[in-house]
Amino acid sequence: MKKIVVALGGNALGKNPSEQLDKVKHAAKAIVDLVKEGNEVIIAHGNGPQVGMINTAFSESHLTNQAYPEMPFPECGAMSQGYIGYHLQNAIQKKLKEEKMPQQVATIITQVVVDKDDLAFKHPSKPIGTFVDQATAKEMEKEKGYIMKEDANRGYRRVVPSPKPKDIVELEMIKTLVENNHLVITVGGGGIPVIPDGPGFSGVPAVIDKDFASAKLADLLNCDMLFILTAVDKVKINFGQENEKDLDILTNDDIIKYIHDGEFHAGSMLPKVEACQAFVRGHKNRVAIIGSLEKAKEALKGDSGTRIVGESHA
Repeated sequence: MKKIVVALGGNALGKNPSEQLDKVKHAAKAIVDLVKEGNEVIIAHGNGPQVGMINTAFSESHLTNQAYPEMPFPECGAMSQGYIGYHLQNAIQKKLKEEKMPQQVATIITQVVVDKDDLAFKHPSKPIGTFVDQATAKEMEKEKGYIMKEDANRGYRRVVPSPKPKDIVELEMIKTLVENNHLVITVGGGGIPVIPDGPGFSGVPAVIDKDFASAKLADLLNCDMLFILTAVDKVKINFGQENEKDLDILTNDDIIKYIHDGEFHAGSMLPKVEACQAFVRGHKNRVAIIGSLEKAKEALKGDSGTRIVGESHA
């Protein structure tokens, strides 16, 4: 039996509630399949399009009618955790019952501690929201004061600060549920970024990368495996070129070289690879996998996906 954090990428979710309700059925099957194999599974997920949608909706409403408030980013993150978690746990509960499995599933609205002096607050870099063309991006910068950046040749997106996760406020509660054989959906969208404030915490306007938050969660829970599910079966180098190549295994030395060579883009594969690297570094028996949702079961067996390995696996 392995303890696994499964991080669901945007392909497992939808751009709107109705699309998401359909997509999470596939995610639920992949997750329950892992549980059927005897694994303890903790679920994390992204929220880039969703938190951007929520924030934009409140902003547009405020422009139309000043009586409607603009919604701070921590609150937008909490809303996204709630509605994505609701869809996921609903789909997973249904699949568990279909398989006559006893586990329960719950979503924890999760706060993740960041450093108030993190340099990310001076250099916004995390893409959120939908892709737009260059002309629309310039208009958004002018009218709304957003910082817009080109994202992996797919268009322009708004970017916000993305500080690194330091700790998870609700960690003990997560541990208790996992130890009692329940499934937990947590650190949704990277978690709500908070900083210490006296005896408690205060939210800050930022988005924590869900891959780094998932790696931090997996580390703090001392998991055996970090499983990042995305839109591709394997990590690639020379992406989109004639000499494009799938990678079956990545070591720390490989990652350092490929990052130096600019093989991984900041808006797509780079944070996934770096998060996996952080999880396995210094731990010989940990394994991280980057693979597709559709082939999750095969990836766990080593028949698909890219494995990021510690020294004893290299």
